[in-house]
Amino acid sequence: MMTDKLKLAWKNGIAALIPNSCALCRLDSRDVICSACHLAYFQAEQTRCKQCALPLPPASASPRCGDCISNPPAFDSSLTVCDYAAPQDQLVLSLKFAHQLALAPLFARMLRDSILQQQGKELPDLLCAVPLGKDRLADRGFNQAWEITRPLAKHLGIPANMRILQRSRETAMQSGLPTAARARNVKHAFCIDENQLDKLRGAHIGVVDDVMTTGMTLHEIATMLKRYGASKVTAYVFARTLPHIH
Repeated sequence: MMTDKLKLAWKNGIAALIPNSCALCRLDSRDVICSACHLAYFQAEQTRCKQCALPLPPASASPRCGDCISNPPAFDSSLTVCDYAAPQDQLVLSLKFAHQLALAPLFARMLRDSILQQQGKELPDLLCAVPLGKDRLADRGFNQAWEITRPLAKHLGIPANMRILQRSRETAMQSGLPTAARARNVKHAFCIDENQLDKLRGAHIGVVDDVMTTGMTLHEIATMLKRYGASKVTAYVFARTLPHIH
């Protein structure tokens, strides 16, 4: 019977024989993202609004941006790994549209690292994913947000629930709509599984997605979760779109 050390050595030996390239620079790499790209694109320290995760000016005296102060979203805080900008945006597109599902565990690990770096932040009681409509799920074959949520929950040691949040109707893709139309597009687009209501009352819910653009989808979901008893909602997204890209 193979020991754990032998299994690890065998696994590493096989991995060394299989050609692999960095998902960003395409140079040889044993990891999904090579150490040079990880250092170049994911290590920059950036102060972000604690509520919507947009970058704040370096000398900002407030932990929240002006928009969140004057018109706060329903979610209490959010966390992101990077901006949705080149070349990191290609990772999201590869997962979502090129079916590179191996990227989902990478996103989960990077989110886990970002979450654990936050001092004194409480973990949610459970995680759920932004749901896809039935037509889009059938067309794509998977929900990228759930593919990230599942391993992230294991990393954090908290439950993940894919049934709590559901789509009540199909919507157009947010990325294809002007900013003014996005709130209307997702209004009343989500519902709660009535059999799961007991899990919401007084709970801190983490909602996972691949990208936050304007935050309208997460605002609508958080509004509904709180209506049914959630005490706090935190958004966890791999990438955050900058305002001028909307």
